[in-house]
Amino acid sequence: MKTSGNTILITGGGSGIGEALAHRFHDAGNTVIVAGRRLEALQTACEGRANMHAMTLDVESAEGVADFAGRLLAAHPGLNILINNAGIMRYESLDTHRDLADAEATITTNLLGPIRLTNALIDHLVSVPDAAIVNVTSGLAFVPLVIASTYNATKAAIHSYTVSLRTALEGKVEVIELAPPAVQTEITPGQSQREAYQPLDDFADEVMALFGQVPTPTEILVERVKPLRFAERKGRFDATLAQLTAMVQAAREAVEAS
Repeated sequence: MKTSGNTILITGGGSGIGEALAHRFHDAGNTVIVAGRRLEALQTACEGRANMHAMTLDVESAEGVADFAGRLLAAHPGLNILINNAGIMRYESLDTHRDLADAEATITTNLLGPIRLTNALIDHLVSVPDAAIVNVTSGLAFVPLVIASTYNATKAAIHSYTVSLRTALEGKVEVIELAPPAVQTEITPGQSQREAYQPLDDFADEVMALFGQVPTPTEILVERVKPLRFAERKGRFDATLAQLTAMVQAAREAVEAS
């Protein structure tokens, strides 16, 4: 994937990983469009940056995605890279009956959203040179965090979808998976302050170095995510799942006790 001279759409670009990558790709000499629900956050992310643009996007309806795609291509016909980054993470209890609103919202945003947006833009992307799709999954696609079961499931599904998409688009559009570890963002409350998580700037710097490799890896994996990504391959899945579950439980208990 080219790292400069592109027109790049990044969903969820108003905060966290999306904003950090938007700034770095912009610094590398790309036109960047950040999209999401909160226009104010998107505009803040663009402040002081020429050739960085904010557009609202609501992935909750197919009609909303189709409308966005039309507006996007009318304003930025040179678009050649789509980064499906937007996502939400909600904690859930599986051992009792519960309201499924959070689970349904997670599926809509994390799974249907990227599928809908890719579908809306695919005819355009296959028609332009140097096209690429980057799907952001998670280390939790490979070893689940029990208290975020639907989040894990959506990321595992996007991993599988990405494998299929890469094969279907071979020779037409480059397809890359970016699987982050636990990063200091506010995808869950207080996460940006957790010392055990990778600092956002360190993560973004490592990711950009990987994107700069020639050829670009089909999977962008920082060092911290590799124990999750390769746990099953190395025969450590059960041990890694137990370790992850215990670590999160201890962290939650510490918060409750404070």
